Amino acid sequence: MAANITVVGTGYVGLIAAIGLADFGNHVLGVDIDEKKIEMLKNGISPIYEPGCADYLERNLKNGHLEFTSDIGIAIQNSEVIIIAVGTPPDQDGNVDLSGVFTVAESFAQNLNVYKLLVTKSTVPVGTNKAIVSKVENICAEKKHGVDFDVVSNPEFLREGRAIQDFFHPDRIVIGTESDRAKALMEDIYRSLYLIQTPFVYCNHETAELIKYAANSFLALKITYINQIANLSEEVSADVHQVAQAMGMDGRISPKFLHPGPGYGGSCFPKDTEALVVLGNEYNIDLSLIKETIRANKQQKKRMVDKLGTMLEKAGKQGFKDTTIGVLGLAFKSETDDIRESPALSIIESLLENGAKIQAHDPQAMENGSKVWEQVVYCNSEFDAAKDADAVVICTEWNIYRNIDLARLGKVMKSKIILDTRNVLDIDNVHRHGFIYQGVGRLLR
Repeated sequence: MAANITVVGTGYVGLIAAIGLADFGNHVLGVDIDEKKIEMLKNGISPIYEPGCADYLERNLKNGHLEFTSDIGIAIQNSEVIIIAVGTPPDQDGNVDLSGVFTVAESFAQNLNVYKLLVTKSTVPVGTNKAIVSKVENICAEKKHGVDFDVVSNPEFLREGRAIQDFFHPDRIVIGTESDRAKALMEDIYRSLYLIQTPFVYCNHETAELIKYAANSFLALKITYINQIANLSEEVSADVHQVAQAMGMDGRISPKFLHPGPGYGGSCFPKDTEALVVLGNEYNIDLSLIKETIRANKQQKKRMVDKLGTMLEKAGKQGFKDTTIGVLGLAFKSETDDIRESPALSIIESLLENGAKIQAHDPQAMENGSKVWEQVVYCNSEFDAAKDADAVVICTEWNIYRNIDLARLGKVMKSKIILDTRNVLDIDNVHRHGFIYQGVGRLLR
């Protein structure tokens, strides 16, 4: 049976959830305080770049399953299920800002008129859903109405650039609640996934909250591990790709996330690892592996700048002052416009501080990049970014960089130096075109 659902927050998590649940046949209201964003969405314009998102948005707007509003009160009153999908950014100490989550919880309590289900999809620390229950109960007590409600922890596991695929074909659905009524309602709104035998994991609030942090932190650790093996490979004349391939053949390990590079970034891994350390400290548990993951990831980004400096030095340049560096890729990964915690940010920041001029290109993320640095020259093509450059750094694994015309690239550059932090180029082909080349953990023949 189709449900009336409100999704509060129309960022990556909220928009994909709203679109996906609408496509399952539910009636979904997307809510956001950003009036400009709401108007864009009403007109079928996605505020984020995510493959497939625009098509699903347009389809569900046309069939009437999806609407958008900035009136959270009316939306809550007219819905059975309210999903919290607002941002939970970190502060400087790694603590999570839950103000948006609790604001939605307050609105939920103020607009309770019949039984409703409040679902937390935002990534929140362990204990947050219990705090939400207390807050709603307190507000209801003050208002002197005893309307029943349940709270469910339902963390998301979407990969940016693959979010649509992940929503419709998830590895599992985590349902954190001990209420049978809430479980039944969650199964109802996810009926399409239940019917194709998607695994459902039922647990309490705290377990669901910790599953999210544990999963993301483990993936961050795995990336960091292969990066350290890549660094060692460079010193002992080994090829990290062959190492990773052989490791991945072991069913206990799997090949996923064994891709060396400049370090992880994005909206999840950096803040979730920091938040898990804060939680460990709160309970006097030394999460030393996660602490080292955070430290090593920052070091990996710095290592990329050091590698570039060494390459320029061998070519006769003393430092970065008065050099021109072409940066290909600003997003933290391909198929997204998200630059949050992107390795490119750290690399560009360091190069600028040391006197380099930056010419950058990215197929989707240049508008977001321009909000960070005005002094960077944003170029229409990868070749414009490389024009008269002393070196080119590939920071994002976009396909257009994998297939770049090396002959043309060499002609526009001042010096034929490439630092390929994503290992996207064929080494033999690069050498045939006369480039000085470095990847990450690759055996240079």
